[in-house]
Amino acid sequence: MRCSPLSSLLLCLALALCLLSGTCRSKKTWPKTFSEEELRKRLTPMQYHVTQEKGTESAFTGKYTDNKEEGTYHCAVCGAPLFTSDKKFDSGSGWPSFFDLINKESVTQTDDFSYGMHRVETTCSQCGAHLGHLFDDGPRPTRKRYCINSASLSFQSKNSASGEARPIGEAGQSPSSSKNDEL
Repeated sequence: MRCSPLSSLLLCLALALCLLSGTCRSKKTWPKTFSEEELRKRLTPMQYHVTQEKGTESAFTGKYTDNKEEGTYHCAVCGAPLFTSDKKFDSGSGWPSFFDLINKESVTQTDDFSYGMHRVETTCSQCGAHLGHLFDDGPRPTRKRYCINSASLSFQSKNSASGEARPIGEAGQSPSSSKNDEL
């Protein structure tokens, strides 16, 4: 199949925009959305930086890096379940690492060309929060390593008396509202 010169030019421009911005996102709306004001009030500065500005916490500093407790890891922004503790492993990377998801639709993958390299960014499929990156150097059976920032997660212990994990910020507030947009 041959491309016209105009099609080739448009494709090159699209790729250039991705390279300049770092991440190529195809999904612009999410089922759950929150205002910037609400997120700044509810999340810690690190949680906000990681989930909303695609930041990264320093290696070996995250709350869940060495967590061995049984339970479920949820998105810190919207509370969506993402990973279970039985899929967590010590990768030696300094960030919580998982070899599989609760559900393949729980995380969205996007090409990330930031820092002059190609990686696969992982975001929450419900709210678009940046979680971390996916690599192909994990253990069997998947060979995947979801390298995730602790700041993007909340944890619900298997032994906890309460029901579902709630995203909690500095003030201990849970999300007051969410707007469900159509896809």
